[in-house]
Amino acid sequence: MIQLHTPKASRNQETGRLSFIRSVSPPPLPFGVRGGVGGGTSRRTACTFPSVPAPKKTIRRSLLVTSAALSSLALTAPAALAAPSPSTSPSATPPAKMSGVGGARLGQPGTQVDLGSGAPVLPKDITARSWIVSDAESGEVLAAHNAHWRLPPASTMKMLFADTVLPKFPKTEKHKVVPSDLAGMGVGSSMVGIKEGETYTVHDLWLGVFLRSGNDAVHVLSAMNDGVGNTVKEMNEHAEELQALDTNVVTPDGYDAPKQVSSAYDLTLFARSGLQKKDFREYCSTVRAKFPGETKKAKKGKNAGRTVRESFEIQNTNRLLSGDYDTPVYQGIAGVKNGNTTNAGATFTGVAERDGRVLLVTVMHPEKNDHNEVYKEAAKLLDWGFKAAGKATPVGALVAPKSAQASAQPGASGQAGGAGDPSGKPVASDAARGGSGGMGVALAIAGGVLVLLAAATFLVNRRWPLPDLVRRRTRP
Repeated sequence: MIQLHTPKASRNQETGRLSFIRSVSPPPLPFGVRGGVGGGTSRRTACTFPSVPAPKKTIRRSLLVTSAALSSLALTAPAALAAPSPSTSPSATPPAKMSGVGGARLGQPGTQVDLGSGAPVLPKDITARSWIVSDAESGEVLAAHNAHWRLPPASTMKMLFADTVLPKFPKTEKHKVVPSDLAGMGVGSSMVGIKEGETYTVHDLWLGVFLRSGNDAVHVLSAMNDGVGNTVKEMNEHAEELQALDTNVVTPDGYDAPKQVSSAYDLTLFARSGLQKKDFREYCSTVRAKFPGETKKAKKGKNAGRTVRESFEIQNTNRLLSGDYDTPVYQGIAGVKNGNTTNAGATFTGVAERDGRVLLVTVMHPEKNDHNEVYKEAAKLLDWGFKAAGKATPVGALVAPKSAQASAQPGASGQAGGAGDPSGKPVASDAARGGSGGMGVALAIAGGVLVLLAAATFLVNRRWPLPDLVRRRTRP
């Protein structure tokens, strides 16, 4: 078997440390514009997320959660949700004011958690600068620590890249690599081993992105997508559509660059959106695969003297998925993406299913520098999340994309508001206006709130087919 050759350990080498629904969360708070240089965009792109109905048993609980969330957010909504502009080098201290997208508490520095009766305490040895644990289906944030701290994301940025670009090309499409496709990669980039002059399918390229975090594969796909500049622009637009307002994309591969930032909250939004795409789910859960090698004349064997193209095996560098000597495969793990650079340290977003519940965890920059530490801390947080789910009171929510939010607003389908009310607010009917006056208005408002809750509950109870993928992966 031909071994995969990668650069020696360096500033942007993920492999040196062996280290993607229409949103189902309630409608978000008002928000500000994206902060940071180069992050603004003038055009928005909508995204489509397939989904299927949830079991009826979750509707009542989701209605209560949604009602509580709406009441809480109405009382605690911050005046402005936009985060400060990103800096080139992150400090070791979170800013005092961060974005309030998803709930005011998520914008506060430090650990945010409400332990209910029977909920276990959080692990005491979590050293990451920022982390978040959430229910992937309901969108409830179970606990978080500096969730909106804008930090370098490393190759976890590739989740946004994939969620943006993956739907554009069929996996059977072929592309012959030219020198310009590989231009502009950062020194020491993690690579899968793409060669100029060779032809690869889109399927091959995405395996290179997800399994080996190959910046070379990212650059080839970006070249196919009208270039790196266009791809970065589209990624920023898609981040805005997802309401990932902490994110500013400078490079599509996550390589360290001035003002390139994201947050644990935003990375979780990227994973949640991407995981609605079947190809995304399959790529990010693949443990190992064959990758095309270089075409050359065979020197020996039955093909001696003939021009052949051999292949070599690549393995996923997500250690909760593939395992390592000090990190066992995590029960129910199904992706998503890892990263490691000088500025970012180790970063990781993972998704796992256990007993029918699907959780997302994102961990950024553990201060402890032990081998595979980012995976160890992610595993501890997932363990806590599975035990605390249903007991801990949510401290926030993963917001819906703008397009999903708009479709859930009263008046969007003619159920409330209407052409005579451009604000979209519910208007009391003639019958309600008669009689006891204030009581009629109150009844009308209550009716409008119920419509809003019904729309939000509909979104909350949309499920996604990830658990089937997980069960298929984890069967003996």
